[in-house]
Amino acid sequence: MTFQTVISQSALAANLDNPDWLALDARFTLADEEWGRREYQRAHIPGALYADLATDLGGTVAPGKTGRRPLPPFELWRETLSRWGVGPQTQVVTYDATGGLMAAARAWWMLRWAGHDKVAVLDGGWRHWLAAQNPVRGGAETRAPTTFSGRERPDLFADLALVDNVRLDPAWAVFDSRSEEGFHGLGVYQDPIRGHIPGARLANRADTLDADGRFRSPAELRAHYQALFGAVPPERVVFYCGSGVTAAQNLVALAHAGLGDARHYIGSWSEWILDPNRPVEL
Repeated sequence: MTFQTVISQSALAANLDNPDWLALDARFTLADEEWGRREYQRAHIPGALYADLATDLGGTVAPGKTGRRPLPPFELWRETLSRWGVGPQTQVVTYDATGGLMAAARAWWMLRWAGHDKVAVLDGGWRHWLAAQNPVRGGAETRAPTTFSGRERPDLFADLALVDNVRLDPAWAVFDSRSEEGFHGLGVYQDPIRGHIPGARLANRADTLDADGRFRSPAELRAHYQALFGAVPPERVVFYCGSGVTAAQNLVALAHAGLGDARHYIGSWSEWILDPNRPVEL
């Protein structure tokens, strides 16, 4: 069986010894960018490799040109996947500390961007893995490298020009994935300018999870997105966030709902505000 959106704790636990399965630990926090790697070294899912948002899942920031978490060059990402031993048969499972809300969803999206669809986010993440008393292991893990052969999928990507062109077009829909507080320029901000892209609507990525930190059911998520999108088809929907990381949670949930793929604006708010001539709205 192939998992392409969300996977249960029990399904991963049953395949820990399967050489065709790979878990990626993407725990990360903005407050301390080394925290995730330290936690991984202390304890992780057996066989998991660490996927660092700052170095593996992100590229070099070009001041004044990119947002805070740009993608790495595609060929460099393919080299990373080769180093991790990802082949056509590999079932990848990504997890973080918050049910996908940080970097696990970003890793999921980046694998699909590279043409690898056999990837799923661990439902409930690390917290639920521990709560179920599943096995853990410390130290570092190794895996035999491969030559990753996936091809880039530009249809999953939205750049700044596209967002600017469609943000006021009723045939399209642009959604901000931050909280309502962040959407209106309140609360803690990582960027020097507050607000959202004019024309954007709100799709708080936290609404994809239930009170226990697990993904809502496909039926619930389907109703959620259909109410947000109206008559706009998913292929003409764009999600963004502050830095281009947490918006991917909406993309996982959309696929889990069975509604297909929308586009991800990686540059997000942190790129939009680089040009003082671009409009902002509170």
